[in-house]
Amino acid sequence: MEKIEVKSSAVIYNSVEELSQEDRILMNKAVEARAKAYAPYSKFNVGAAFLLENGEIVLGNNQENAAYPSGMCAERVGIWKIGSEFPGIKIKKLAITAASTQTKVDKPVGPCGACRQTLSEYEINQKEPMEILFMGEVGKIVKTESLLSLLPFSFDSSYL
Repeated sequence: MEKIEVKSSAVIYNSVEELSQEDRILMNKAVEARAKAYAPYSKFNVGAAFLLENGEIVLGNNQENAAYPSGMCAERVGIWKIGSEFPGIKIKKLAITAASTQTKVDKPVGPCGACRQTLSEYEINQKEPMEILFMGEVGKIVKTESLLSLLPFSFDSSYL
């Protein structure tokens, strides 16, 4: 038997104002995307903004449907848009923000498990980490150097 320790690290910022100019612009774009989310059922709006290596910023937001499983998270809306419109272009960073029309979201909201799995495939395929920043509507922002730091022991195509 062998015991291992898996660690993840992140930087916590107290507000958007503490971010670098590039990160602040990206998070503001995620806020813009969040405002266009279609979330009439959960009332929980999520916006995502991806910075590509070519300087393009691609947005995604959650899209709900009365048949709940038919909806889609902001991160996957954005990543699949990148896959269809910018194949082969690497993703440098992703900013995510969430807000509710029913309560104030004042703690960071990271990507769900399905989004982490989907995003991990893009990070693995590009052979470079993508930074992830996430926040609620207000408050602290979490920044990690890699999506894979949020998903230890990830599943990828090497198992197939």
